[in-house]
Amino acid sequence: MVKTIRAAVDEFGADPAVHVILVDTLERWFCSGGDVRMLHAGAVAGDASIAESFFGLEYAMNQAIADLRKPYVAIINGLCMGGGVGISVHGSHRIATENALLAMPETGIALFPDVGASYALPRMPGALGMYLGLTGARVTGADAVHTGFATHFVPSGQIAALSAAIVRDGVTAIAEYAAPLPPFTLAAERELIDRAFGQDSVNGIIATLEADGGSFAKAALAQLRQHSPSSVHWSFEIIRRGAARDLAGCLAAEYDLVCQIAMSAEFIEGVRALLVDKDKSPKWQPPRLEDVNPATIAALFAPRPR
Repeated sequence: MVKTIRAAVDEFGADPAVHVILVDTLERWFCSGGDVRMLHAGAVAGDASIAESFFGLEYAMNQAIADLRKPYVAIINGLCMGGGVGISVHGSHRIATENALLAMPETGIALFPDVGASYALPRMPGALGMYLGLTGARVTGADAVHTGFATHFVPSGQIAALSAAIVRDGVTAIAEYAAPLPPFTLAAERELIDRAFGQDSVNGIIATLEADGGSFAKAALAQLRQHSPSSVHWSFEIIRRGAARDLAGCLAAEYDLVCQIAMSAEFIEGVRALLVDKDKSPKWQPPRLEDVNPATIAALFAPRPR
């Protein structure tokens, strides 16, 4: 699928007869992400080439979408997670309906928000991106626009007419169909999100949430503690660093990191527990956020020989 999408992007991007590229949703599914079971099987077999090849092709596709010199419109009328975000967020126009559900849930399987998310997340308002990237929290409907995952909110009943109008008239038609945004459902939590997830370390985030003690803080802390502690730490680091990189730099850094993480025991255990055996009882090592060794995380980001 990555190869097919990339070929289409290259072909349509170069074709002067094509004035807009439109990626639609089928039956309330936009894209649920990459084939994690395939990557898990490669890791268990000790075959690094599977992850290296897949992620290399996927990240190049993400960059190609961003590099297009003509409009790229993603209509998100359903589930859009992980790799699906990479197919949408780098486009010029991202339309969310009330059925849209977006998330970067990688810390739950001991990966990290990739596909250029280390570029997109730190550019969201305040510390929303760090919150979404570390907790894997889901964003629905118009909230996708409030966060920056999407650029426009259009009711699902208008999508067929909008698609036809875009084909006929181009992206100027979007303004006619875009609806006023309902209030952001996380508006009341923004101060805490920015204060907690704007800290300069994972331990700082934990301390701030614990000190707050409110229901939202407790829920966010529970989400963090459910995920791989190591993954939360290396995800924090790559998102933090992404604020100072361009997209190409972010994708290069993500590739360096994912080639290490996708072969790790932590990733193998995360996928086993959530997607293979489905016992949902991963045995993380180390088991607590507070026990992750900073030197271990730093080593992942050390320059690697080319």
